[in-house]
Amino acid sequence: MFAVLRAPSQVLFGAGMAEAAGPVAATHGRRVLLITDPVIASTPGFGTVEVSLRAAGLDVAVSTDAEVDVPSAAVDAAVALGRETQPDAIVAVGGGSVIDLAKVTALLLAHGGAPSDYYAVNSVPGPVLPLIALPTTAGTGSEATPVAVITDPASDMKIGVASSHLIPRHAICDPRLTLGAPPVVTAHSGIDALSHAIEGYMAAEADDPDAELVLGRPQVGKNAISDSLALTAAGHIAANLERAVQDGDDLEARTGMLYGSLLAGIAFGNSGVSTAHALQFAVGAATHTSHGLGTGLLLPYVMEFNRPARPDDLAELARVMRSPGSAVDHVHALGQRIGLPGSLADIGIERQELRGMAEASFKFKRLVDNNPRPLDEDALEAILDAAWHGDPARLSRERSDDRGGAEGMSALTSQSVRS
Repeated sequence: MFAVLRAPSQVLFGAGMAEAAGPVAATHGRRVLLITDPVIASTPGFGTVEVSLRAAGLDVAVSTDAEVDVPSAAVDAAVALGRETQPDAIVAVGGGSVIDLAKVTALLLAHGGAPSDYYAVNSVPGPVLPLIALPTTAGTGSEATPVAVITDPASDMKIGVASSHLIPRHAICDPRLTLGAPPVVTAHSGIDALSHAIEGYMAAEADDPDAELVLGRPQVGKNAISDSLALTAAGHIAANLERAVQDGDDLEARTGMLYGSLLAGIAFGNSGVSTAHALQFAVGAATHTSHGLGTGLLLPYVMEFNRPARPDDLAELARVMRSPGSAVDHVHALGQRIGLPGSLADIGIERQELRGMAEASFKFKRLVDNNPRPLDEDALEAILDAAWHGDPARLSRERSDDRGGAEGMSALTSQSVRS
């Protein structure tokens, strides 16, 4: 048995936990940088956090410059305010982009340089400023992960900075903070959380894992602890996502979603994700659609592609999600019920663009190499083509029609995470 667990040193979960932000932050010093975005800044939940911080006697500097996909201008503004106010800790209240901005800000305030200095996996040299994360969406799991996704100004592509040092010190998860999320945000962030759980569960397995592998990378592939967390997460998300989209004031559904998102974040924070995320980087750059829309739309196609390598895992996912049929069909139908587009064609992608997207996605080796079946550009293009047609079964039909084809489309063995 092989297992790894890296997670926040403290997780506080439950309705009303946002009021703990002040006492928790006070354990790190007297000055706090509070990071959010302009929309969240006007919500009652943000007010609860700010009141808690000030009631604890803290000096609070507020940054509301966070933007979706964390552009460089947002990073520059938050870092400048941090250098001016010299915080002892950073508090992030918001969705994944807000928390990712806080992670990069905590990194640059501690170690200097530019975000691009840390694009290489595990290149963060040591601990960053203490970070307290309060998610307002049930989706990214960023409150518990070692990854910050930002927009690279040179390529205009999203790229991940990955290091165990980026895991927030404290995750305070209060489902009341998620009550204001609109249906579209709830749907896209929620299906992204499901993709974290499923891709984390179906991640590649290491061959003979050893200390060098574990210490050399923040995410180590499929393991016993991540499997347990991912399955529990998938069950909670599948049971609550549609309810949360339909009724944003359903606190029980919001609680189930936030719990599932947290567990999925811890799971994939240790195992890693793979192909749906690699493909989404190219799809998102081409269409400027949300991260969750892309991963959620692509997820059932990736699951179908991986079926030959992991039939037992798909059966177990079907069981925990209480699927009436296959896990692939369940996830695909769930996406349609919560309003995801039916195909890549529906978001404006032309079929002739698919090859270029496949080639761009193949460059995300950290993700591609974590897939349980070997991948090449042809395999990635086949997944995209099925998604362009809106038909996951197209991949299984191609397998039947092309027995003995190229290795990327026919190999049934698992891919090692060791690169």
